[in-house]
Amino acid sequence: MMHIAFLTPEYPHPKVLNAAGIGTSIKNLAHSLVKNGCKVSVFVYSQENQVVEEQEGVTIHIIKSVDYKIGKWFFYSKYLQNYINSIVKKENISLIEAPDWTGITAFMKFTVPLILKLHGSDAYFCHLEGRKQKVKNYWFEKIALQQADGYLAPTDFAAKVTSELFKIDSKKITTIPNGIAIHNFYNQYPEQFEKGVILYIGTIIRKKGVFELPEIFSKVLKEHPDSQLVLIGNDANDIATKSKSTWLLLKEKFENLGIINNVNYLGKVSYQEVQSHIEKAHVCVFPTFAETQGMVTIEAMAMNKPVVNSDIGWSKELIIDGESGYLVHPKNHQLYAQKINLLLADEALCFKIGANARKRVEKVFDIDKLAISTIEYYKTFIK
Repeated sequence: MMHIAFLTPEYPHPKVLNAAGIGTSIKNLAHSLVKNGCKVSVFVYSQENQVVEEQEGVTIHIIKSVDYKIGKWFFYSKYLQNYINSIVKKENISLIEAPDWTGITAFMKFTVPLILKLHGSDAYFCHLEGRKQKVKNYWFEKIALQQADGYLAPTDFAAKVTSELFKIDSKKITTIPNGIAIHNFYNQYPEQFEKGVILYIGTIIRKKGVFELPEIFSKVLKEHPDSQLVLIGNDANDIATKSKSTWLLLKEKFENLGIINNVNYLGKVSYQEVQSHIEKAHVCVFPTFAETQGMVTIEAMAMNKPVVNSDIGWSKELIIDGESGYLVHPKNHQLYAQKINLLLADEALCFKIGANARKRVEKVFDIDKLAISTIEYYKTFIK
């Protein structure tokens, strides 16, 4: 029996500190691999406690962060290496998949093949945002990539950019999208929604395009003055201003435009609540500047929601513009608002776009189909 392991800093579990797109994509794949007859273990590092638990057929190793007086990054990676290798031997693990972020595997040596999933390195996001990257971060990520046995990417765009940044032969990178369990994202009554509710889901952070929302929404309100903008997601530090709260900066922009009363920031909510809010939404918006794919976009599409997304790279592999959603550059506030207003004014168009979005997810992002492709890929590295 093939036994696949995932190394990750996040995973949806009550005892894990964080869970975002990477964690969700891993969980979706892990459960589908189990359905297809694989054993799956997940190693979640840098946590508050040390626990091993079983969840729906997946063995989850929650690994506590360890403090060192000097060289914590190096020594902790060696600690992880030794822990994982012991489980590899004990449980007969066949292959390990890890993310490219920060090059966590740079100084790890495993006794089984290592696949790096291009969820988005620090170099990748710095490049898309036009920020300067710390030299050591690039160095760690480059070493990690050089030592990997293979590479998976969720989009051709992520593969291309990573290949160029790290001088990797693009032919060695295989693209298999991240998928969702589409039966978990079924909207039985797409015709029922709260009229005028515009929903954003994601971290409140600059790279997600949140600072474009005040200008976009102010233009929406000129045509649809009763509209409400609902924001869901963790607040974050702002890298440009050094502020500890991006939301407070964003709130000030809404206040200065006199539209704060039409804005509702809910903070972080449970995964189940997110689905409920998607169901209620009239339109979903994701004006992000930096993604490798965007899991929540796919989830919204699966629930028959019309989406207005960025038109940058990866998003063109998610949405067919004008058919299963709209693609607009986040800086083009006027056009972005026009697309939202078009949807708010035309329910028949909303239903048509939403239905096409659902069909596209069923065709391209069904995790059960993608898991089979992933298993075939893994087999090429297992002796």
